[in-house]
Amino acid sequence: MTKNIENDAVHMTAQEAEAVRPAEHETETVRPAEHETEAVRPAEQENHISQPFNSVLIIGVGLIGGSVAAALKALPQAPHIRGIDLDAHALEAALEAGYIDEGALPTDERVALWLGENAAAVGAEGAADAEYARSGDSKNTNTNTNTNNPCDLIVLATPVSSAQDWFERIEASNFAGVITDVASTKGLITTQASAALSKPERYLPGHPMAGSEVNGIEGARANLFAGAHWIVCPDAATEPAVFTKMHEFITALGARSITLPREEHDNIIAIVSHVPHMIASALVQLAGAHAQTNQEIFRLAAGGFKDTTRIAAGSPDLWCGIALDNKEAVAQGLQELSQIIGSFESSIKTADARSLNKLLANAADLRKAIPATWVPDSARLVEVRIPMANRSGVIAEVTGMAGKVGCNIQSIDIDHINEETAILEIILTDEGDIGRFSALLLDGGFDVSFRPLTPQE
Repeated sequence: MTKNIENDAVHMTAQEAEAVRPAEHETETVRPAEHETEAVRPAEQENHISQPFNSVLIIGVGLIGGSVAAALKALPQAPHIRGIDLDAHALEAALEAGYIDEGALPTDERVALWLGENAAAVGAEGAADAEYARSGDSKNTNTNTNTNNPCDLIVLATPVSSAQDWFERIEASNFAGVITDVASTKGLITTQASAALSKPERYLPGHPMAGSEVNGIEGARANLFAGAHWIVCPDAATEPAVFTKMHEFITALGARSITLPREEHDNIIAIVSHVPHMIASALVQLAGAHAQTNQEIFRLAAGGFKDTTRIAAGSPDLWCGIALDNKEAVAQGLQELSQIIGSFESSIKTADARSLNKLLANAADLRKAIPATWVPDSARLVEVRIPMANRSGVIAEVTGMAGKVGCNIQSIDIDHINEETAILEIILTDEGDIGRFSALLLDGGFDVSFRPLTPQE
């Protein structure tokens, strides 16, 4: 059956090939390189073991898409997972590992059925491919292998450059479920989604801040997102139910959901992720230039140099795409950095110890202020209740405020009082400035109540 899939790939166009090339992420929060071959629970906390989707379609079964599938399959009640990828070998690997229940090339007739299109029944070739997909299912515990049921969540894990084609195909299929992506930039992909989707309220942009130095399905593992930040970017149109489902989905993978406004995402991520990668690459270039005349330089480049430049080992194609997708913000960040480097250069050239010490001390203080990994105290949870009557965009506004002051949302729910009134219920951990969060809510005109929860609750 593998032969049929590989033969299909030969006839694909370059555009089709690009459309299912999996997205590999930046490695600013790289986990250890050792990979689990068996599924492991992605999070230790018992409250991180359920998610709301019965059937998930992952488009692009690479590092991130494959890790999403692996993390889902590690849950006690795993959903049925389908994967689409150009690379038949990636699909075989994901099936063999038990990460997906079914795999298909984008030309496979079953893809239309998974998207919910009013397509004809699967033909002989499609049925044969379906048999191939199930043949690798020995490690899966999910017994739902009905290839005719559409999925209720699509995770778009392709490069931004191919997202529009998939948005258009999803729109043409009248897909009725939730859509998310895992792209490292949001400006272009959200514009594409707005243009293509007639129901953009069902699309919630996402960005898991996790990665690995091992690209592709070979680097995928169930605990890749454990403790990682997973940014979501709702707007005023986002359906509250979509946000709450995705929050539950993200926390089930072991990640921590953080909300950022779509228009701010790329500027912020440029500073903490994209510009640092360019700087790491530049430092390696600097060492490389001097290594031409002094071969000992790389032998001595250990410790701090290796730690500082580790991310420079990432995929050049990936990082070229990320930088150009976010070119304005990255270029601005590099320009600002050049001015800071100029200040260091000037202080050193003029032997201005006072200025140099001030620059170094300021950097040291700022570095020490970066939060360490936070372990929430389950005995110090706070419930926040906010009326949502006659006010749109509450989810995006409130969760954005929480993210701005560093508050971590452990759970979020909507209590519907009647057809016109609902209460947004948020459970916060002990992280962040809850007092400032309260002030932002009151300044924003919200009626809000806070209540500490007892351990029994």
